[in-house]
Amino acid sequence: MAGFVDEAQVHVKAGDGGAGAVAFRREAHVARGGPDGGDAGSGGDVFLEATRSAVSLLGFRDHPHRRAEDGTHGGGAKRHGRNGDALVVAVPEGTVIRSLDGDVLADLAHPGDRLLAARGGRGGRGNASFLTNKLRAPAFAEQGEVGEELWLDLELKLLADVALVGFPNAGKSTLISRISAAKPKIADYPFTTLEPHLGVVRMGGHGPGGRGLGATEYIVADVPGLIEGASEGRGLGHRFLRHVERARVLVILVDLAPSEGRPPADQVRILLDELGRYRPELVTRPRVIVGSRADCIVSDERPDPAVYGGALEISSATGEGLPELTQRLALLVSAARDAAPEPSTAPVLHRPEPEGVLVEREGEGWVVLGRQASRAVAVSDLTNADAILYVQRRLKRLGVDRALVRAGAREGDPVRIGALSFEFSPDH
Repeated sequence: MAGFVDEAQVHVKAGDGGAGAVAFRREAHVARGGPDGGDAGSGGDVFLEATRSAVSLLGFRDHPHRRAEDGTHGGGAKRHGRNGDALVVAVPEGTVIRSLDGDVLADLAHPGDRLLAARGGRGGRGNASFLTNKLRAPAFAEQGEVGEELWLDLELKLLADVALVGFPNAGKSTLISRISAAKPKIADYPFTTLEPHLGVVRMGGHGPGGRGLGATEYIVADVPGLIEGASEGRGLGHRFLRHVERARVLVILVDLAPSEGRPPADQVRILLDELGRYRPELVTRPRVIVGSRADCIVSDERPDPAVYGGALEISSATGEGLPELTQRLALLVSAARDAAPEPSTAPVLHRPEPEGVLVEREGEGWVVLGRQASRAVAVSDLTNADAILYVQRRLKRLGVDRALVRAGAREGDPVRIGALSFEFSPDH
């Protein structure tokens, strides 16, 4: 998994809506042809969707910008502009999406989970849409609404059935290389692994350790080694620990021949303490305590497994105990999968805009919030006198005048609605 990246930022820009057309019928023998400007197309939305085809956030590190297609303008003869295509951005399953303020917007934990990250701008209406008995020849149209644009933080938490937890140089990388096809860097010094690795363990019904299980497979994560104080952020503690959060089963790998002379019982105590400090529920997660590097010590010097709670001892170099370990993990993973709730397939939306009209104080004046009021201003051509009158009537129908009076606005107070600023003049 070279170039593995588990934190990144993405800039999403939804498509802008096109502008409505201002046009009039021009045909021979047709006197005073009416307005026939068509509506514009809306801009495309931007979605973030979890997929198994992506395994890292590497693609966002150097190229963070993602933009959907704009809608096209309306035309004469009531021709409607084309809607912009939506953009679906693939992210690895297990990606947590946050605003820059740190608020969690979505947790895309399963393939197909989708977040509407940025909403496309609505296309403007052509002048044919404004034809009324009082306004027979409207010479204005709506402008396109600007699509939403924002930065988001992405954080990947690996989705694995089994997480290998242990101190640096405890043999995790060697173990995953023996029981799966993963090929992590392996060397005899601490912190060889600076990024997590995933391996798939496949067990056939007649294969080693597969008796009575039938064909099954599960994913094992080689999490970089923890150190004492990792739960408080020492070293790269939080970056490592978050990859343990989603694992169904934990393997506490205890080095039976530690270079620092830390007894196996102390290793188990410290590792469980760090997990509990980071996430208390991790301590109750199904786990297996395994003594590793059994080939590095003579038999009469091996510590008693009962002292440190060990379930079995293994040697990745010689293969000792590996069939028993993979079989035990398969049983635990199968039981955890059966007990897990069904994932929700409902789409995830975020940042719902308030309905109706909301008035808030802004300095010496007022600001009017609400999607309908903001859109009335954002898509209208405020350089045309007829358009301004239309906007005023539309805002009045939405109850903006009443909301301002209830909030305490007085004659002459400055009011802002989107890009439109004016002095309040209550309708007597």
